[in-house]
Amino acid sequence: MEFPVHTSPYGQLPNNVTRLMGQVLLALVPGIIALVYYFGWGVIINICIAITTAVAAEAGILHLRKRPILPTLMDLSAVVTAVLLAIALPPLLPWWMTVLGVLFAIIMVKHLYGGLGYNPFNPAMAAYVLLLVSFPLSMTRWLPPEMLNQYPLDFLQSLTIIFGGQFPDNLTWDAITSATPLDEMRTRLEMHQTISELSQSPLWGDFGGRGWEWIGNWFLIGGLFLLWRKVISWHIPVAMIAGLLLSAGIFWMIDPEAMPSPAFHLFSGGMILGAFFIATDPVTASTTPRGRIIYGFLIGVTVYIIRTWGGYPDAVAFAVLLMNMAAPTIDYYTKPKVFGAREDKDG
Repeated sequence: MEFPVHTSPYGQLPNNVTRLMGQVLLALVPGIIALVYYFGWGVIINICIAITTAVAAEAGILHLRKRPILPTLMDLSAVVTAVLLAIALPPLLPWWMTVLGVLFAIIMVKHLYGGLGYNPFNPAMAAYVLLLVSFPLSMTRWLPPEMLNQYPLDFLQSLTIIFGGQFPDNLTWDAITSATPLDEMRTRLEMHQTISELSQSPLWGDFGGRGWEWIGNWFLIGGLFLLWRKVISWHIPVAMIAGLLLSAGIFWMIDPEAMPSPAFHLFSGGMILGAFFIATDPVTASTTPRGRIIYGFLIGVTVYIIRTWGGYPDAVAFAVLLMNMAAPTIDYYTKPKVFGAREDKDG
């Protein structure tokens, strides 16, 4: 009697790039809903512009490279890049800036280096930095959160501003936008105001920037979902948050009237989003267990340094890109020892 014999692999794992990217998109949904609630329809419009541009750019560059188009588009990596960039942008950013950022991310940062798996830098963060450095005024025009917004905009009004730059009822940018909590904190501290005085500002919430703190909480839920599904490991998020909290905690204890609390730093910007969704990018992050801890911790410390003494109030994108450059070196010096291998006493 003959029995069928099968060769390895014996188990067919359901995980693939499409599945993983799909879970990342699913995990982003709670935070996106919170962003739309607090900052309006512009968030959805930015996401639609970004996804459309990313898919078109990816298809076009694949055609030029004579690579199969549909299988690559189906891995959803371009969509994830587009969404991550879109939710980091101000809700009323002119449409052509969003298009420019996405084109840079997909063509220059991703495909110029060979496509998914070969890019040394996180495409979404590289595009964000390009836009921030090139158009600093437009990139800092954030709407106030919903509870502080005196001029809420509906979908059509948001669409008109994004695509035509036309404001309703003779409003201007100064009337409908305000500083972010981190930017406000930085500006007021430079004017020698104390934390006690700043805490009276309507932008200050329970433990972070008003509105922003709850957006961070909803992104945290998505991040925990990724940990539960084992899409990411705990090393980078925990180490990154620890690096920021430790740095902020030390200086806050030294002078609590001149240095914001660790909680304010954690829940007033893009830290939670960066820790769970951006720094954990498997292509550009460190890959060894010890290396991931070092990598994440250094990102957290760098975020605090740039926020406190650098030129930008929120520094997650800059910190991630700097550590992207350091990731290969970190991996080199944290490689696990091969079982049974002996150390070379001569070198």
